[in-house]
Amino acid sequence: MRATQWTWTFEDAEGRPVEGGGEVFPTQADAEVWIGENWRGLRERGAESAQLSADGQPFSRPLSLRPAD
Repeated sequence: MRATQWTWTFEDAEGRPVEGGGEVFPTQADAEVWIGENWRGLRERGAESAQLSADGQPFSRPLSLRPAD
């Protein structure tokens, strides 16, 4: 049995792809820790949202990268 691969994709405010880290994570928790540590840099590159995928399939709703008010 192959382990699940977790990845992030990123979009700008118009829904266009934004280049991200390209990392593949062995667990959902690892992916979530990474986004928590890197969201500010992604925002600086124009990303407005992040989508977590499991084996290439969207896992949850897109996550806003905007700071909480």
